[in-house]
Amino acid sequence: MSDSDLIKLYSARILGLAADIPHHGRLAAPQGTARRRSPLCGSTVTADVMVKDGRIAAFAQDVKACALGQASAAVLGAVVIGRTLPELHAARDGLRAMLKADGPVPAAPFEGYEVLLPARDYTNRHASILLPLEAICEAMEAALAAA
Repeated sequence: MSDSDLIKLYSARILGLAADIPHHGRLAAPQGTARRRSPLCGSTVTADVMVKDGRIAAFAQDVKACALGQASAAVLGAVVIGRTLPELHAARDGLRAMLKADGPVPAAPFEGYEVLLPARDYTNRHASILLPLEAICEAMEAALAAA
């Protein structure tokens, strides 16, 4: 990776998001929890949720990832409260398609993922970027199954 490629990939906007992840931490008594790990890079994300009426009422995430994974967690954290499982599945699938199949940016309210468009060319970073959405989907599935 050249220096100019690194500058493009790790933009000031990505680094700013990575430095300010909403809902960072853990919930005291979540209804659903999921921990996802990328075997390629070792990044991990643990998501905790509380669900009310089929929507996320409370959320926390413990993120130990590269700047791209942290930026992804920040985008998710900014819009996750009030979302349903189908909305989260659509965002996860949309982000995967954006990264791996040159698909469009995920639909609102997840359009903030456009900041990660430069990562399309770096397939070794895709798993870390997808971790937050994979973890929240799994955590919400667990919460709904337990209800």
